[in-house]
Amino acid sequence: MNLLLKLAGSVALAASLMVPALAQTVTVPGQSTTATYMDYMKTVYARAAGSDMIQIGLTAFDKDFNLTPIAAESWSQSADGLTWTFKIRPELNWSDGEPLTAEDFVFALQHAATTGYDFAWYWSFAGGIKNWDDVTAGKADVSTLGLKAVDDKTLEVTTTAPKPYLPSVVSLWYPVPKHQFDKYGEEWSTNVETIVSSGPWVVKEWVKSNNTVTLAKNPEYQGPWKPEIDEVVLDSSLGLPEVGVPAFLAGDVDMTSLNTGQVAMMRQRFADQIHTNPVFATQYISFDLEKAPFDNTDVRRAFYYAINRDELTSTVLKDIAIPAHSILPPGFPGYSENVAKQAVFDPEKAKELLAKAGYPNGEGFPSIEIWFREEGGYNGAILPPMAQYLQSQFKQILGVTMNIKVMPGKDWMEGMLARKNNIYLAPYEYDYLDPSNFYGLFYNGGRHTYHIAAYDELVKQADSASSWDERVNLYEQAEQVMIDQGLIVPLTHPVTMNVVSDKLGGDAMTPNKQGFYPNWSGYVYTHLTKN
Repeated sequence: MNLLLKLAGSVALAASLMVPALAQTVTVPGQSTTATYMDYMKTVYARAAGSDMIQIGLTAFDKDFNLTPIAAESWSQSADGLTWTFKIRPELNWSDGEPLTAEDFVFALQHAATTGYDFAWYWSFAGGIKNWDDVTAGKADVSTLGLKAVDDKTLEVTTTAPKPYLPSVVSLWYPVPKHQFDKYGEEWSTNVETIVSSGPWVVKEWVKSNNTVTLAKNPEYQGPWKPEIDEVVLDSSLGLPEVGVPAFLAGDVDMTSLNTGQVAMMRQRFADQIHTNPVFATQYISFDLEKAPFDNTDVRRAFYYAINRDELTSTVLKDIAIPAHSILPPGFPGYSENVAKQAVFDPEKAKELLAKAGYPNGEGFPSIEIWFREEGGYNGAILPPMAQYLQSQFKQILGVTMNIKVMPGKDWMEGMLARKNNIYLAPYEYDYLDPSNFYGLFYNGGRHTYHIAAYDELVKQADSASSWDERVNLYEQAEQVMIDQGLIVPLTHPVTMNVVSDKLGGDAMTPNKQGFYPNWSGYVYTHLTKN
């Protein structure tokens, strides 16, 4: 009898040891429901969910905004400030076992510079890479770019002018697997079977019909920030808070952002699970400066003064954003009170400016249509009610009729770059902690095809000046040009408000030094646990 019990016990123990542990899976809303490539260096505005999580940038920011070595273990700058040398970690491989090399980073930008990359403007203003503009314009051969793989693990970058903030910029420079591209071409990043990763995650599943992606731990990954959970599901069908909150209440998602109508109820039910995070981001109106009626400075400045930003954020947006009085958010390096105090609500001045432009009380002003992009997350919570508020405000104060058009992100960006409309509602979140990040959006074409000589010259000087105080002073002068010429209308800086499952833990769920929870980015997903 004892022998039988012992045998039975042994069998039970063996069986229990054979049962695999349940995977720790965290499900969160994705952003856009449409995507084409799982390659950030192919397209930013039509990229698949998680494409910036499966590859490893040269650097990254932690939750306290400290710049951290990731693919690069160190870097140095030449005496003349024009050349940077990055040392790639020797232990890094692709998920198929091939070594990650400096050539993979060179190839990424060489390819981007010659294939109509929709983020090319960023590497012009922020990267300042030698010959970037000439190569992207087809005026110079790609081999003349200021990029060089000195050896397998040494990357050299030459810029047209000193770029003291370049190590921050390269946090968005992801490698492309040249060995895989040579086999499959662009299609390497369209099939789960051919996608390889250099970062902490690999693509396990990609539902292209709604851009929902399941990421799993990359067993080959030997770099910093290794994941603690097993899987992340980025479910883009749950991106809008109207869908995400019911999914959260049903236990189908571990986090969701809140829209204005959900804040009070969710605060009451989940008071200890509401995470608030001010974001270094700005939502603003931009114009086509050469198309009527916005080719008139007085018209643009009328819009600047016609918005009650305090009412917009407190009443309409229920404090999921704060008023924006400049392109830089409060607390961002270089933020200026002198600039911010000028963006006031002054309806009489707005009317005077519109009358001066030839449209008294809006008479004769053409009907306009503002375009904004469909998104999840905080933009999905803010942009729709904000557009409706602006529509009402412009009608009431200026007598202007404004229609609203919501578009997929790719179409919106293509429309803006191709100048298919004359007014846009534009969101932008920082990529690196330097004023050049925001001012570069409008530098020499940049994101908005603006070419304002006085502005461009000031930003150019500020970007390469060696003194921080001198740089800040020059950026402040550049923003004064923006104000005087009405280049944009700053509206809001978002404050994310998420409800988060109490099963989640780890460093990602601990507030940073400023008392706020980190934004949901690569840092969070690699510093997250789940009970």
